[in-house]
Amino acid sequence: MADNVVVADDGVDQSRRKFLTSATIATGAVGAVFVAVPFVESWTPSERARALGAPTELDISKIDPGQMAIVTWRRQPIYVVHRTDEMATKQLAGHNGDLKDAESNSSDQPDYAKNVQRSRTAQYLVLIGTCTHLGCLPKQRFEAASAEMGPSWPGGFFCPCHGSRFDLAGRVFNGSPASVNLRVPRYEYPDKNLLRIGVDEKGAA
Repeated sequence: MADNVVVADDGVDQSRRKFLTSATIATGAVGAVFVAVPFVESWTPSERARALGAPTELDISKIDPGQMAIVTWRRQPIYVVHRTDEMATKQLAGHNGDLKDAESNSSDQPDYAKNVQRSRTAQYLVLIGTCTHLGCLPKQRFEAASAEMGPSWPGGFFCPCHGSRFDLAGRVFNGSPASVNLRVPRYEYPDKNLLRIGVDEKGAA
């Protein structure tokens, strides 16, 4: 009788041990998952981090000559224009006298963009796409001497809110409400097809 009782007790103890062991393993596994998730998520920048200035990248090989792509950095539109040879030379020449800040002395751009093209290379223009008057989004008007913009128009950007006009380097024309040129963000080219906005050789903006 006593033996039967002992055998019964051992059976209960073993079952409890198995249950507790299984429960402990399962709980540990679930806990590990919850610990791992935020850790893995921390490997990629959060939306807040991107909004605060984490760099934005763009494959510029996908932009056809004469076309513009728009990406977002720090919640701002960034205009990336693949200028043709004509846009970067002929359409930027001969109108310096019509500009408020032809040499970009009073405007905001990195040192490597303080030139006629306002860019690292003549081929690609990178601008913060908000008008320096009141922050509207200028529209592309790349065609020279268009019926809409007039025979003297060299091509560039037109702000529909208050009429500010900018050339194909983002330089503002006389008579525009905007007082300075469109801003140029810091950027770099890690390779020939990749544009990284918000960082350059001096580090992150």
